[in-house]
Amino acid sequence: MTLSMLDKKPLRAETAAWPPEIVAEFEREQQNPNGCVGQRLLSENDRVRVWEIRLKPGQRFGFHRHVLDYFWSVLTDGKARAYVSDGSMVEHTYKAGETRHEIHAEGHFKVHDLANIGDGDLNFITVEFLDSANKPLPVPDKVRV
Repeated sequence: MTLSMLDKKPLRAETAAWPPEIVAEFEREQQNPNGCVGQRLLSENDRVRVWEIRLKPGQRFGFHRHVLDYFWSVLTDGKARAYVSDGSMVEHTYKAGETRHEIHAEGHFKVHDLANIGDGDLNFITVEFLDSANKPLPVPDKVRV
């Protein structure tokens, strides 16, 4: 069965005002879209990009923009908070092996961040499909392995 984030029930979700530093970072991303959906680009060919995110407790991965169809799998159990471009803040728990798929229609995108609010490391692998309705965003060489 293919599940998306719409199928995932948050521990907490609200649309209260974001902290000023989060708002400022979000506004900077709006001016300069960040296509790095992971901390490290592990692999790339003409079909896919494979990304890694590794967050220690309390660590945060800043705002990034999803424009391509993709899926992610979490490698560790954990808990995270995300501020999302729809104005919400959500918190989720994750179980190792959990996977979610997302599709973005032409012109559609999602911007969010990710903070590890759990007690252990939180590790994700994300696979983006380059043959999607939107063109891939550029990524800097510094994130390539």
